[in-house]
Amino acid sequence: MTRALVFGASGQIGRFLLPLLQEAGIEIEAVSRRLHEATSSTRWTQLDLFGQGDVMHAPDWLFSVGPLDGAMAWLQRSAKTPARVIAFSSTSAASKAQSPDPAERALSQHLEEQERALTDWCEHRNIGWTILRPTLIYGAGVDRNLTRIAHLAQRFGVMPLPRGATGLRQPVHAQDLAICAMAAAMRPASPSKRYDLPGGETLSWREMVRRTTACLTPAPQVLTLPDVAFAITARLGLLRDFGPGVIARLRPDLVFDIGPAMVDLAYAPRPFVPRA
Repeated sequence: MTRALVFGASGQIGRFLLPLLQEAGIEIEAVSRRLHEATSSTRWTQLDLFGQGDVMHAPDWLFSVGPLDGAMAWLQRSAKTPARVIAFSSTSAASKAQSPDPAERALSQHLEEQERALTDWCEHRNIGWTILRPTLIYGAGVDRNLTRIAHLAQRFGVMPLPRGATGLRQPVHAQDLAICAMAAAMRPASPSKRYDLPGGETLSWREMVRRTTACLTPAPQVLTLPDVAFAITARLGLLRDFGPGVIARLRPDLVFDIGPAMVDLAYAPRPFVPRA
């Protein structure tokens, strides 16, 4: 029986990945920092990946669906070497490289460094690796992007947007990412490759926010402000997470090529239809 180890199993991708592994009859060891009750098909291990503990068994497949640096910390200390690694990173590795926000540039550099560390580690041991780079993730209600926007809109009854928020986006559902991760583990074309994983629809930032707020009850109003007025609102603390890097990135298109993942992984993500 194939044995899978899942890091970040209680996160937004993990909660969709575990049922897929169960349906495939795969033995699962799911890792989380919180204690979970084991089931007939899933063994839960409470573990801090940056700590000193270890998992129960060496896996055939390692799925890293949480922070990549946590997976690297474990790989570099554990003797339970996986036979195959499927790891999630982010398109932020590319899209934030030239951000005016130093913190976002640092994030981009960190992601690139962790991806390089993973590929070097795997290739030194002749282990197949695949890196998956999703765009904006939604669908589990725990993301820091669209769910945060929905919470802000509900709190104030209105969602302000800068007039220049015309850049295109490709939000992707967490379940589609879990399906793609399974395909990456099983398809022979995927090792030693990185794949960008956008969602199934490309739409403007404004339209993405409009659909997000429209599914709420009552539906908050989307208020378009001049860019300067929006920036002042952000500085006053009403939208404290919208720093200069975020505002600047609402204008350009952040669009990624779905083609390679479609060909190699039969990737077919759904259009953007958010639910409350």
